[in-house]
Amino acid sequence: MATTIQISKTLQTALKKKKMYENESYEELIWNLLEDSMELNEETKKDIKEARADVKKGKFYTLEQVEKEAGL
Repeated sequence: MATTIQISKTLQTALKKKKMYENESYEELIWNLLEDSMELNEETKKDIKEARADVKKGKFYTLEQVEKEAGL
């Protein structure tokens, strides 16, 4: 069921600035904002922790290394 909400012109202007593309609906925009504010799941938190540990240990590739490996 669709509903209408009232927002100030200031909020409308701020929401327009957040749009990724001109035809993005306000519903899509609000869903994206909600998704961005959701907490990360445990698996994602674990992956981030492991990635940070790898970086501290020097276990990563630079952009130059990746480009060279890819032949770019």
